[in-house]
Amino acid sequence: MKQVKDTLKSYFPASIWWFLVVAKSKSIKKYQSICNWFLIMQAPSKHRKALSKVRAKNKVKVAFFLTHESVWKYDLLYNLLLVHPRFEPALFVCPVVSFGREYMLLEMEKTYQSFIQKGYEVTKTYNEKEYLDIKKSFQPDMIFYTNPYEGVQDYRYYIKQFSHTLTGYVPYAIMTTKYELFYNTDFHNLVWKIFSETPIHQQIAREKQINKGQNNVLTGYPGFDSLLIRKNPNYLVWKNTSNELKKVIWAPHHSMNELNQVSNFLEYCDLFLELAATYKNQIQIAFQPHPLLRKKLEQDPNWGSEKTTAYYDKWDNLDNGQFKSGDYVDLFLTSDALIHDCGSFMAEYLVVGKPALFMIRKESVMEQWSTFGQQAIEVHYQSRNQQQLIDFIENVVLQGQDEKREMRAEFVNNTLLNKNKVTASHEIMQFLERELLSS
Repeated sequence: MKQVKDTLKSYFPASIWWFLVVAKSKSIKKYQSICNWFLIMQAPSKHRKALSKVRAKNKVKVAFFLTHESVWKYDLLYNLLLVHPRFEPALFVCPVVSFGREYMLLEMEKTYQSFIQKGYEVTKTYNEKEYLDIKKSFQPDMIFYTNPYEGVQDYRYYIKQFSHTLTGYVPYAIMTTKYELFYNTDFHNLVWKIFSETPIHQQIAREKQINKGQNNVLTGYPGFDSLLIRKNPNYLVWKNTSNELKKVIWAPHHSMNELNQVSNFLEYCDLFLELAATYKNQIQIAFQPHPLLRKKLEQDPNWGSEKTTAYYDKWDNLDNGQFKSGDYVDLFLTSDALIHDCGSFMAEYLVVGKPALFMIRKESVMEQWSTFGQQAIEVHYQSRNQQQLIDFIENVVLQGQDEKREMRAEFVNNTLLNKNKVTASHEIMQFLERELLSS
């Protein structure tokens, strides 16, 4: 209840606050609906006031709220802000609370250590005793989010607690499905600016969002930037760097039993180990699962923690296999092919120019794509059974019979990349300079 009160008091004057309290006693559903409507309607006014204050400042403080390492798409933008004399960026690791305290602490520490090793100055927002009050300690003028979903990160750092602060969002992945969840949550309507990936996504936002996508800015996708500008990728991300072995990524999704049930993991987990053994002198496989897959398996009555750990360990113990988590830029750039069922990887991997196979668990999956998703999957190879998967490995990966190469390149150049050849991060940076630094 304290979470709700803190949110409402940050948005509403006392008179409206008491009206909502009374409404709550009559109907929880109606109460929540009224609250959300008021939040969204008041957001533009609050953003205008915040923008006016920011423009009067000599130094603009920009906070980045990070949950999982793999959803970080701000690498280049953060560094552009870091060297700019008028901006002061800071990175904060926020608690992921949707899977319990133990997972929260492990994920925070893993993400924190990873970014420390990369040379970032990063702050944990929870130290096992208390939560960091960023409004007091850093006083951000703007916040960039990496995750839009309420209930994933601790409510203290969710957008509803920062109604008087400018906020921005780069989608953690290029969305390929039609789900309302990816376009029209409270977050999407409350955030000051969403930096959109393609004209198709901007149009979807205009059609689906309550605010008609008025907060949507077309910049291109910053998730592509590192893939495009990194000229000397690190091949040491692979256990075996020999050119004699083709490097294949297997990236299963976590949705095995819920939502769209897109994940083929349960049906193919043993087969991929068999494939690693069968082709041990020809390929090496990097097992790069969605970060939530492990937690889902640990909670599955047919798997549990012990069986899950044993399975992940098998990949680490293979001579031509490995388990990989977190940052995947170098892995993508140095690989020869991707096999996956993750909509979030569907567009990103295409930028590296290598062939990709999308594993279709059931035909209903093919009905879930947005206009963009339909175009992206058309330039993928597709499998619906084990033999088609094996054919992809033997014909496309090993024999190099890549018949979709030109089709992929056309999609990348005409749909995914900016026509002006400027990175998406530079586009966002120019937008921030225009909006925040002009008086």
